Amino acid sequence: MIWVPRRDADVRFAGPWCRMITMQDLIHAVRHWCFEVALPLWAGAGCDRVGGGVFEAVEFSGQPADISYRRTRVMGRQLYVFSHASLLGWGPGREAADHVYRFMVDKAWLGAERGWARRVAATGALLDPTPDLYDYAFVLFGLSWYARASGDPGVWIHVERTLDALDHLLRHPDGVGFWHEVPAAGPRQQNPHMHLLEAALAGLAAHSGPHPRLEGLARHLVLLFRHHLFDPRSGTLGEFFADDWSRLSGTAAEVVEPGHMFEWAWILAQAQKQLDLDLGPEIAALIDGAEAHGVDPATGRTLLQVTPAGLPIDRGTRTWPNTERIKGWLGASEALGRDAGPAVGQSLRLLFQTHLATAVPGLWVDAFDAEGRPLSGNAPASSLYHLFLAFAEVLRLEERLTDRAGG
Repeated sequence: MIWVPRRDADVRFAGPWCRMITMQDLIHAVRHWCFEVALPLWAGAGCDRVGGGVFEAVEFSGQPADISYRRTRVMGRQLYVFSHASLLGWGPGREAADHVYRFMVDKAWLGAERGWARRVAATGALLDPTPDLYDYAFVLFGLSWYARASGDPGVWIHVERTLDALDHLLRHPDGVGFWHEVPAAGPRQQNPHMHLLEAALAGLAAHSGPHPRLEGLARHLVLLFRHHLFDPRSGTLGEFFADDWSRLSGTAAEVVEPGHMFEWAWILAQAQKQLDLDLGPEIAALIDGAEAHGVDPATGRTLLQVTPAGLPIDRGTRTWPNTERIKGWLGASEALGRDAGPAVGQSLRLLFQTHLATAVPGLWVDAFDAEGRPLSGNAPASSLYHLFLAFAEVLRLEERLTDRAGG
């Protein structure tokens, strides 16, 4: 249960009243949660003002979790959040972004031959130097947004160094995509390539003029999606692949994650705008497939995993698949002219009723099982990126949402 203050009345997101909440009420709740509740908490309790960097999680008491390591991917995500918040007018965002940037560059960058570390200690001491594509994607994403927020041209030096290290350390020898880590272990993975495309597009949006390296990377990843990751015959997105990008067989490998299908739909909508491509058929197929097979009609929850045929594997949910449903539908609204209101409204209500209904506002219960029982012991910092980006898109497209909803 969460109370959302309004000038005319209080609105309670619980019980039968939830069905009467308007889109404007939900957007008011989004704005309030972001700028008055979550950002102050994560720029405060979520930042390590003694050792530097950011904490991995915050306990439901509001205190930092006692986790000794710092993951580079989380630094990149929080750098994005505070930078974007600053660009949206949240004053403390710039200082918080500066704080994260200094620690990340000083402690996680290991030099041109070794690239970015995967993990460092709270003190900044190196724990795991493994080059990891997922980490590189979020370093590039965070740096791109920080370059926009700070206006510091020196940030682009680190962008170029990241691209150099990406090519030097992680580029697959066949020239199609990248290793997910070095030395590589296990199957090739879709997910880090998705986020790398997201990061390349963020870099293009941030740069003051053309950037051939980022554009080339983005176009390469769109082609990877079209020719290998997505199967247009079944309308499904693969997660795990053999070395030649053929899909793996077996129950463990044959999984479809509806949240990633929604996430790709939003990213492809951005690529369509920025790269002047026609990606409408792919966006439509992703949205339709994820909506038909990946959303529980009884609860509105986006499920974690289904089979390629659409049968549930894991009916539990986490925060991020529900935020990606919001983004996916907003992308389809811009790219295809679809009405995003019903799906966006349903997922926002779900988030405020369940995931965000914590005793200390600004936190979240990240995971629930199939019966709706909470599974999380704390609020992981990594999820703020998902929440803030989805909510920022809601605010960016507020007029479109309220016009279609009739106010």
